[in-house]
Amino acid sequence: MIRLTEEEIMKKLVCSALAAAFTLPAHAQTTLTFSSWVPPTHHLTIWQANWAAEVEKATGGRVKFQQLPKHPSAPPGTFDAVRDGLMDLSYVTASYTPARHILPLMAELPGAGETAEINSVAYSRIHWKHFQKVGEYKGVKLLAVWTHGPGQMFTKKQINSLADFQNLKIRTGGGISAEVISALGGSPFFKPAPESYELLNSGVADGVFFPLESIVSFKLDKVIGQGTIFPGGLYSSSFGFFMNEGKWNKLSKQDQQIIEKHGFEFAARSNGQSWDKADQAGLNALKAAGARIITADDKMRAEAEKRSGPIIEDWIKKASAKGVDAKAVLQEFRAELKKVAAERK
Repeated sequence: MIRLTEEEIMKKLVCSALAAAFTLPAHAQTTLTFSSWVPPTHHLTIWQANWAAEVEKATGGRVKFQQLPKHPSAPPGTFDAVRDGLMDLSYVTASYTPARHILPLMAELPGAGETAEINSVAYSRIHWKHFQKVGEYKGVKLLAVWTHGPGQMFTKKQINSLADFQNLKIRTGGGISAEVISALGGSPFFKPAPESYELLNSGVADGVFFPLESIVSFKLDKVIGQGTIFPGGLYSSSFGFFMNEGKWNKLSKQDQQIIEKHGFEFAARSNGQSWDKADQAGLNALKAAGARIITADDKMRAEAEKRSGPIIEDWIKKASAKGVDAKAVLQEFRAELKKVAAERK
């Protein structure tokens, strides 16, 4: 029998312990930073925080999230900020980067979905089928796309027809919204959404184009005289929700799959539902403030539709230049809108 010395026994125990340690499954933890460029009370900020909490739970804490106290860029610079690693996760409307994002403007065209949920789900299905491969979100890991609810006309003065809208100075985020304002006879100017209250209160702006949600989010109920509601909206705004590509590539396949499960249509639908609730709250706030709320009559709607026609044709032309059969895709999107609406009934 071979007898080991005490020193040799200790060495064997240490080696066995080390070997066992290296065979245990790895549970590396990754912390991702995220930020929102709208107020903390805005439903987008709340939705993003809730989404992060759900993913953190689903990954068993392997992926954690840290919300930055301040957005590290101006809102239009969000895409670049995520791509360059100033933060790991955020979202932004494509309207803020129209030179980069042409295809998402399809979901902003007049005559889109009746609600944010309908529009978001239909747009998500079209994007992943036709647009993603074109690469307009190249440089980041795109997780989801969605839209806000129907964009409406809010003014300080009373509007009875489009003649009353002529030459009014209207704050916009850009994109299709700005084109619609011009087509209807207004004078659009670009400013980030959080500046809207001061623009209206100071008289710099005569009105804004927004979804109803923004009445509460930007505290506009006291500075709006009239809300003119167009069924289906005059426009919408499309959003991309994305992650820094380098950070994405460092995640395990398991955690990537979990995040994707919480992305795509799942995120589009949940965000759309959240926006629809916020739109209802905005309508309630406008009523409580005593603002005049009217639904555009048939004549006003027909005139708005006629004036907006060239905007749709212009998008088809620009999107076709990207190698997309834009006219056919737009028809498919409109069919998808009806399909999603029917699914909800």
